[in-house]
This record gives sequence, structure tokens and C-alpha cells, in this order.
Amino acid sequence: MTKEYKTIVEVSGPLIFLEKTEPVGYGELVQINLPDGTTKRGQVLDTSADMVVVQVFEGTVGLNEESGVVFSGETIKLPVSKDMLGRILSGAGEPLDGGPRIIPDKRVDINGASMNPYSRMPPEDFIQTGISTIDGTNTLVRGQKLPIFSGSGLPHNEIALQIARQAKVPGSDEPFAVVFAAMGITNEEAQYFMEDFEKTGALERAVVFLNLADDPAVERIVTPRMALTAAEYLAYEHDMHVLVILTDITNYCEALRQMGAAREEVPGRRGYPGYMYTDLASLYERAGVIKGIKGSVTQFSILTMPGDDITHPIPDLSGYITEGQIVVSRELHRKGIYPPINVLPSLSRLMNSGIGEGKTRDDHKAVSDQMYAAYAEGRDLRGLVAIVGKEALSERDRMLLEFADLFEDRFVRQSRDEDRTIDDTLRIAWEILAELPEAQLTRIDNKYLDKYHPAHQKSE
Repeated sequence: MTKEYKTIVEVSGPLIFLEKTEPVGYGELVQINLPDGTTKRGQVLDTSADMVVVQVFEGTVGLNEESGVVFSGETIKLPVSKDMLGRILSGAGEPLDGGPRIIPDKRVDINGASMNPYSRMPPEDFIQTGISTIDGTNTLVRGQKLPIFSGSGLPHNEIALQIARQAKVPGSDEPFAVVFAAMGITNEEAQYFMEDFEKTGALERAVVFLNLADDPAVERIVTPRMALTAAEYLAYEHDMHVLVILTDITNYCEALRQMGAAREEVPGRRGYPGYMYTDLASLYERAGVIKGIKGSVTQFSILTMPGDDITHPIPDLSGYITEGQIVVSRELHRKGIYPPINVLPSLSRLMNSGIGEGKTRDDHKAVSDQMYAAYAEGRDLRGLVAIVGKEALSERDRMLLEFADLFEDRFVRQSRDEDRTIDDTLRIAWEILAELPEAQLTRIDNKYLDKYHPAHQKSE
């Protein structure tokens, strides 16, 4: 028989404190019965010989010492089924789209099983996002974890939705799915996400989890784990290639800080808990490819850097764990360029293993290196022009200065619904590189110049 404990001694924010319970497990699911007959759900946050701390999902309004607490004996589990595709769920996994509850094939612990490092396969398959600054210069590879570092007011949500609509493995007929989890978003943003998914038809191959800003902080901590559990199920049980998009990791970390303060933990850097690195790693490290299994989990995590500070603990710790970063630039956004991705501080550490002959194209690496070098030099010259004027520049420097403007206007800029293939991206790259003299294209082998340079193609 299940015991109900009426031993609440304190209610503090989202937490309740109980005494005189039998031993309970950490992370155990709890049902709280209120005196008016309603119920709330919670999770064991801390357990000791004389006190148990429970965090309440729906908030503690209305709870008092007369409320009863029932321990379930199990951790939070997500009911999973292939029928999840095409559904919009709350951060706790409840339907938000007016549809019926999901009839599960099974229920899976949301904390997931750790991936044996030996069983991991090195990621090497190219994923095409249709965005040139990602595909061309910071390529995403299947099984990679690649965050987008953005700032408040920048169009990171539009970029996320564009990736969710367009992402695919070119030339492959293997099933592809997107799991989209939004944490701490406003109702307006939630409506925008739902309308975009339904309008573009992307919802057919997606599972969407929405945790709103007025939902409990506790639920925000659960949401990304729900999403990753759904992704692992689709990838490892149904051999699908799953792209997980998490936005916004900053809201998740704020929820961690809020819960740490409620538990009266000793704060770490800038008030965030000392274990935030480990906690973030428990999310990011769930991406990967496993030997002998066809499916894969790839992660795009979006985080807004408070004050555009890349040294802030959230982007700082994320950069240690993930395999690179895509940086969204306020300067490019002010120029009216979309997507405002700055390729110079951006990096994909696994790019070289996912490009080249048989994957993208044989000239991809050389073209990317040459464009990066020329754009970096052109950007530096802008600072010099502000001091000495354009007239003082040499002919070579003037060309590089014009190349930087051309790069931003032709290569970086594209419309919100423009889905460029990798061939389109490389064609545009060659067209703007052709504005420079061939003698300056020192990073590109002559065989690629003969094969792909527009001047040589016209002469053939």
C-alpha cells in the first residue's frame, strides 16, 4: 500500500521540506495531494536521514501542512512512441496541440544512459542546413554538438527555425527528424514557433517541446532532457538521423541558478551553481553516433550571451564541452544582413572530417580557407581606412576591402526561406573569389583553380 506523508514543515519558493519519511531516492517522482482535492507533481531534490526536499513542478501556491505527499518510487519517465512526430508538447511532455495523449511504446528515464566512449563513432557525415555561412565555412557533421552563440534581440530563433525546416543529409534517403525544444520563451514566441512549423510543413518530421516563461523553473530543467530522450528513442530504436535544436540554454542556466538559490547552495561564478559545467555536459554529451546503430543524434544549442560577453560562464563552459561555435554578430545585424553570422570567431572542430570528395566537394576546404583569410584581412583593413582613408591603401588592399563587403553581401546574406545546396554555396564562393587576382588565391591548389574558377570555365 502506498503511504501518504503529511509531514511538511516548510514551504520555500518552489520547494517543500518534509521530515520523518522512510528512505526515498534522489530524483524520485512525487505526487502532492492538496486539501481541496487537486494534485501537483514534484521531484525529490535532496534527501537525508531527517529531511527530504521536494521541488514542485506547478508551483507551491495553495500548499500547506495539511497537504499529503506520496513517493512513487520511480524517476521522471517520458512516454515515447513514433507517433510523437508531428506533435507539439509542453516542457513536461503534455500535449499542447489539442491532440490526444501519446500512447507509449514504452516509458524511458529522461536522464538517459551514458554513452560508452569506446562505442562512439567519429562523426563524418555532412548535414546540409541550407545556410552558406554554416555549410561553407563551419560545416555541421552528423553526431556533432555545435552551439550558436547569440545576443538578446538578434534573430537566433529565425535561424533555428530555418535550420529546422531545411536540415537534411544530401543524397541520402535515410529517415531524418528534428526535435525542437524551447525553454523559457514568451507566449508570443511560442505562437510564432507553432505557426512556422505548421505553415511550412516542417512539423510532419518534428517533435516540439515548448516550455513558456511563466512555466515553473523546475520544468525548464526537465525540458531539454525530455527532448534528448525523444531524440535518442527515434535515433537508436527507429534508425532515424535526429537533429536536436535547444533554445535558449541561457534560460536553462538561469533556472539552474534559481533552483540553487532556493536550495541555499554556495554559488559559483556570477551566482551560477558550481556544478553547472557537469550539468551542461550531461546535456551536450548526449549527442553522437554509436557503432553498429544506423541512427544518430546531432545537437544545435542556442544560447544568448548576457551583455554579448563571450567570456560569460554560460558560453565559456559551453565552448569547453561542445565541438565549436557559430557566433551571431550584432554588427552584421545592424547592417541589415541576415543571417548575421560572423565566420571569423565561429568554428566547427569536426568540419574537416565531414567535407571533401565524396562528402561535399573536393575543393571545399581550400575555398573555405581562402575566403576566411581574405575576409579576415579585409575586415582588418576597415579599421585602417578609418584612420588613414581609402586613398592611402595599395591596390591589393583596396581589393581585399571590397572583397569583405562582397563576402557579406553575397555569401553571408540570404533570405529567410532560401535553401542553398552545398553546390550553390561553393558556386557563390567562387564567384566572389574571382574578384581577386588569381595570384592572391594562395590557399587554393592550381588544380582546383583550373577546374572551378569562373574564368577557366568560360574559356573552356
